[in-house]
Amino acid sequence: MNLPNKITLSRIFLIPVFAVIFFLDVIPYNYFIAAIVFIVAACTDFIDGHIARSRNLVTNLGKFLDPIADKVLVSTALIFLLVRQETLTVMWSGAWVAVYAGVCVAIILARELIVSGFRMVAASTGLVLAADKVGKVKTTFQDIAIAALLIGADFFGIVAASEVINAVGIVALGIATVLTIWSGLGYVIKNRAVFKETQQ
Repeated sequence: MNLPNKITLSRIFLIPVFAVIFFLDVIPYNYFIAAIVFIVAACTDFIDGHIARSRNLVTNLGKFLDPIADKVLVSTALIFLLVRQETLTVMWSGAWVAVYAGVCVAIILARELIVSGFRMVAASTGLVLAADKVGKVKTTFQDIAIAALLIGADFFGIVAASEVINAVGIVALGIATVLTIWSGLGYVIKNRAVFKETQQ
C-alpha cells in the first residue's frame, strides 16, 4: 500500500475518533477538540490527492477509498450537528435554524448520492468523470461550515467569539448548499452523454 492510500486510510480511522470525542461531554471543550480532529482529517483529503498526482501514485484502491472517506467524514459530521442542535443555535435561535440546517444537509447528502450513482453508471460504460472546480469549492465551504459550527459551539466559554464563529458556520453552510446544487446540476448536464451511452 502506497503513501497516499495510507493517508486516506488515516482519514477513515479518524472518523470514529471524531465521533467519540463529539459525543463525549465529559471531555472539556469536546466540540472544539472534535473540530481539530475534523480539520486534520479534512486536510488529509488534499494531501493524499496531491501526493498521488505529483508522484504518479494514483491507484484503483485510492480512487475507491478517497471519495468514500471524504463523503463518510462530511456526512457523519453534518448528521451529528443535526443531532446536537446546540451546535447550530449559538448565534441565532428558533425553529428556523433547525429547518434551515436540515434542508441544507438533506440537499448536500442527496447530491452526493446522485453524483455517486451517476459515476457508477458512467464507470459501467467505461467513462471516467473527473471532479469539477465548483465541486472542489463546495467541499471547501462544507469543511469551513462544519469546523466553524463545531468551534463556535464550544469556544472556551467566550460567548461573543462563539456567536461570530457560529454565524460564519451557518452562512458557510448555506453557501455550500448553493454550490452543491450548482455543481450537481453542472456535473450531470456536462456529462449528460452518460445517459446516451446507457441506452445503446
